[in-house]
Amino acid sequence: MRYFIFHSFYLTRLLIALSGIFPAWGLQAQADIEKQLQTRMILAEDGDVIELPQGFVTLSNTLWLDGKNNIVVRGAGEGKTILSFKNQKQGAEGLKVTNAKNITLQDFTIEDSKGDLIKTQTVNGLVFKNITARWTGKPKASNGSYALYPVQCFNVRIERCTAIGASDAGIYVGQSDSVWVTDCYARNNVAGIEIENTTNAWVWKNKSEDNTGGILVFDLPDLMKKRGGHVQVYDNEVKANNYRNFAPKGNIVGKVPPGTGVMILATNDVDVHHNQILNNKTASTAIVSYFIAETPIKDTLYNPYPTNIRIHDNTYSKGKRMPTWKNKLGFIFWWKFGRKVPHILYDGIQNPDHLDASGQLRSEYRICIKNNQNGSFANIRADKIGLFKGDISKDIRPYDCSK
Repeated sequence: MRYFIFHSFYLTRLLIALSGIFPAWGLQAQADIEKQLQTRMILAEDGDVIELPQGFVTLSNTLWLDGKNNIVVRGAGEGKTILSFKNQKQGAEGLKVTNAKNITLQDFTIEDSKGDLIKTQTVNGLVFKNITARWTGKPKASNGSYALYPVQCFNVRIERCTAIGASDAGIYVGQSDSVWVTDCYARNNVAGIEIENTTNAWVWKNKSEDNTGGILVFDLPDLMKKRGGHVQVYDNEVKANNYRNFAPKGNIVGKVPPGTGVMILATNDVDVHHNQILNNKTASTAIVSYFIAETPIKDTLYNPYPTNIRIHDNTYSKGKRMPTWKNKLGFIFWWKFGRKVPHILYDGIQNPDHLDASGQLRSEYRICIKNNQNGSFANIRADKIGLFKGDISKDIRPYDCSK
C-alpha cells in the first residue's frame, strides 16, 4: 500500500511535468477532462455517480450542476483528486450546485477559485463529506469569500471537511434550515465557521484555529430569510483564533477583531456549551447586538438584538491576554481592560419591548451564563450614554438563569 501511494504521487507529478514539456498535449488533456466533467453534469440522470478523476486537474471554468436529483459527485480522495481553478477564466465559483435535491459531494480537494470554492443554492438534502477547500499561498483579501457555501438550503450535512484561506468564512451556512457541521477543521480564514440567518443548526466536534474569529453565529439585515436561531454549538475546540483580519473593505466580518473565539450577533436561541475556547486574545466569547457594527439599519423587519442566549460549561484559558490594537473593538477592549479582558463579553444593549416591569429581560429573552471554567465576565454597558461609554459591570449574578 505504501509503494502504491508513493508510485501514484510521483506518477501524477510526472504527468504534470510532461504537460509543461509538451504544453499542447497538457492543455488538450486538461480541456478534454473539463469538457467531459461538465458534459457529465449536464446529462446526469437521477441516481448517477459522477466520478472525478484522480490527479491534479486544472479547470478554467465553473463546473455547474443544476436541477438534478439524487446525484453523487465523488473524487478519489482528499489530496488524490485535486481540482485547481488557479487559472480560472470564466465564472467565479469552482463548483456550483443549484435547484437540486439529495446531492452528495465527497472525497476531493478544490483550490483557488476566483470566488467561492463550492456554492450550493436552493438544494434540499445536501452532503459535503471529506472535502478540502482551500486557497493556496498566503491568505489575502482577493481570495474568494467562502470555501464551502450552502445558502438557502435544507437538510445540510457538512462532515470531515477542511476549509482554509477564505476572505469571509471557511465554512459558511446562510439562510438555511436543518444543518449540521461536525468533525471539520477551519484554519486561516477570517471566520472559521459561520452560521448566518439559519435555523436549527448543530455545530459540534469541530476544530477552528488560527482564524480571525473561530465560530460566528450571526443574523444580518437585508436578507431574504430574516431570522435565524435554534443553534447548538458544543464540543468544539476553538483555539488561538488570532490571525489578522484580511476581509475586503466593507465586509461585515471585517469588523471582527483578531482574537475572537465565539461571537453571537443579533440572533435568537443559541446554546454554547462544553467547548474548549482557548488562547483567543481579544474576545473569547462575545454576545452583541448589531448596533456594535455602528452601521445604519434600513431593514424594518430586522431584529438587531441577541435573545435567549446560553453560555455554559465551557473551558477558557488561564492567564493574561493582549487584545489587538488594529481593530476598533479590540482597541476599546484593551483600553477598558488592558491585559485582563474578561472571557465572556456582553454589550448590554437590550430591546425595551423585551423588558418586564422591573426593567429586566423577560425569561424568554434572557442571557444565561453559568458554570464556565475560568469564565470571567463583563457587561460593557454599551447601552449607557453612548457606545462603550458606560460603566462596565462584572457582576455575573443577573445572568444565572437557575435563579
